[in-house]
Amino acid sequence: MSLEDIQYLFIGGLREDYFITHTDEVYLGVLGGNAIYAAAGAKIWSPFIGIVSRVGSNYPLKWLEQIRDAGINVGGVQMLNHALDTRTFYAYVSEEERVDTNPASHFLRINHPLPKFLLDYQSSTEDMDDKEKFSPLAIRPDDVPALDSVRAAHIAPTHYISHTVLSVRLRELHIGLISLDPSERYMNHNFQDELHVIVHDLDIFLPSENEARSYFLTQDIDVWEMAETFGSMGCKIVVIKSGTKGQYLWDNVSKKRWHIPAYPANVKDVTGAGDSYCGGFLVGMDITQDPLEAALHGSVSASITVEGIGPLYSIETYPGLAEARLESLRLAVRAV
Repeated sequence: MSLEDIQYLFIGGLREDYFITHTDEVYLGVLGGNAIYAAAGAKIWSPFIGIVSRVGSNYPLKWLEQIRDAGINVGGVQMLNHALDTRTFYAYVSEEERVDTNPASHFLRINHPLPKFLLDYQSSTEDMDDKEKFSPLAIRPDDVPALDSVRAAHIAPTHYISHTVLSVRLRELHIGLISLDPSERYMNHNFQDELHVIVHDLDIFLPSENEARSYFLTQDIDVWEMAETFGSMGCKIVVIKSGTKGQYLWDNVSKKRWHIPAYPANVKDVTGAGDSYCGGFLVGMDITQDPLEAALHGSVSASITVEGIGPLYSIETYPGLAEARLESLRLAVRAV
């Protein structure tokens, strides 16, 4: 697939993951990153998927080949001429709670030796809330190729400064549908005013419930009040992702809202569930022009992702599985 065939573009990170699942299984040095999880969630519904990301010269070429072999275009991945650290550590202490600091304590918790690859580990996300400058891995507007074929684009959690400029670039390229999943690094009171700038230029805003509550500095606020407040910042659709509680969809145009339950999946690893959801939502919205149908597509994508390990698992599922789950979920949705 050439760049000119891409209809859905996913902008974000490609990472080398080291993680502990909620059942204390350990995975070391595997393909990860929110861009590939989102792209894979979209690939369930469309073959015309591409990624924009930045990696160092030391990034494993075999992973780019695996992504390409899975039918996802990597022509928008910038490989820089110097090595960069793209390691990401995280541990799940439950299906709902993820921690991404102090790996030694988590390996000690499960009586597993600290892997030598993590002895000098420092989180690669520590500079993601910088308001002034691009770090080497921060995606620049010029990284996004000008492609007439692109119908919709999703911006995955990444550096704050990238989120302030990428939607502007996408509008300049006449991309008609733009979604964004915010970074937890700036969903807090220090970015109260700045968030308006990001959300105003979006069609779809997809924070997690934890991120939303962190932004409003309270656990008491009603989820619908949060969704409507985000909608008042200028975007058309807000989805608050709430893990096993499902998703809360607010259509700021029609002023309608729905609760979509999480599909009862056989959970193996929840990594990338939110990203995969965003990928499915974007394609579903473009295909159907219906926010509720888009939310159902996203929920199905997430349900398939959590049943395996790694972002490419969802692409290899049985034919007809996604469609069957989509029909099942339609019967469970309720308007609120």
